[in-house]
Amino acid sequence: MGIARQLTWCEQRVDLYHYRTKDKVEVDIVLENRRGEVVAIDVKAASTVRGEDFRGIRHLADRIGDDLVAGIVLYTGEQTLPFGPRFRVIPVGAVWETAADSAS
Repeated sequence: MGIARQLTWCEQRVDLYHYRTKDKVEVDIVLENRRGEVVAIDVKAASTVRGEDFRGIRHLADRIGDDLVAGIVLYTGEQTLPFGPRFRVIPVGAVWETAADSAS
């Protein structure tokens, strides 16, 4: 998994998890730092995202409260869009962009 390799370059220690309940509510990627702050990421093979695509992330947010600092759905679309105060939809291609790429 590419994200696991990228964590080795991270300035702070971050642990990588997968979240799944017995009822099969899932979050593909859960990143947690040493302060207990969590970023939840789901990956969708779709060019549009609906509110229900955040189901797993919302479930996790209900369990951990303010420790969830961001919930992200990566998708095949082209725009970064807000889905509430802590939730965003981000194009999967943006994961490989650098600051120099987005400035040009």
